[in-house]
Amino acid sequence: MTALRAGPDSGSEVLLQTHALCGWYAAAQVLRDVDLQVRRGQVVALMGRNGAGKSTLLKAVLGLLKIRSGSVHLNGEEITGTKAHELVGRGVGFVPQTRNVFPSLTVRENLEMGCYLKPSLFNERYEVVGEMFPKLKTRASQSASALSGGERQMVAMGRALMLNPSVLLLDEPSAGLSPMLQDEVFINCRHINASGVAILMVEQNARRCLQVADRGYVLDQGRNAYTGSGRELLADPNVIGLYLGTLARATGG
Repeated sequence: MTALRAGPDSGSEVLLQTHALCGWYAAAQVLRDVDLQVRRGQVVALMGRNGAGKSTLLKAVLGLLKIRSGSVHLNGEEITGTKAHELVGRGVGFVPQTRNVFPSLTVRENLEMGCYLKPSLFNERYEVVGEMFPKLKTRASQSASALSGGERQMVAMGRALMLNPSVLLLDEPSAGLSPMLQDEVFINCRHINASGVAILMVEQNARRCLQVADRGYVLDQGRNAYTGSGRELLADPNVIGLYLGTLARATGG
């Protein structure tokens, strides 16, 4: 697996941040004082066992989860509880794990949906995204329902990039894909990050994810358990014993 370029150091600007974030589903608390930072230009991995709160944290950032306390900031401005469509307009892209394309639409029409807030940007962004992922242009008139799982993931990423976000949130981008297609997803993440987009990635394929991440966070029962650079977490015996071994067996990584 080819590693991403080294991300910015700890002195770079904080782009996205949560502080002491607590969130609930109904009466059940699922996030407990979670602190996280994504600095400009970084790839940040968010890991943990099933039910640890990883995807829930993305939903909290996107205003899809009730937050009782704590805060979320984007570019230094508080966005706690801001609606998802407003965040998209402010530079936050999101690719959910499932139902992330419109199967009845063509590839081009899916990308058009990515510009629904600013349709005047479509032609310019279509060229930019098409240069990043040439296959999207060659398959432009093909129905998304006829694409492979890896190709659908590419369409979903491309659509999320149509408004030129500063940060992209990815929820389990390699889930359900073959090892070869998983590699393709991580290569796509490399291209996206190289274009200047920061990435916060929830991923069960822990080892591969940490190989490409500038920084990683491990959640356990909705709390911060471990954090460090990707290399540090890959070498941490506690993380290896408690998390990486379990996750690797679960995903075949």
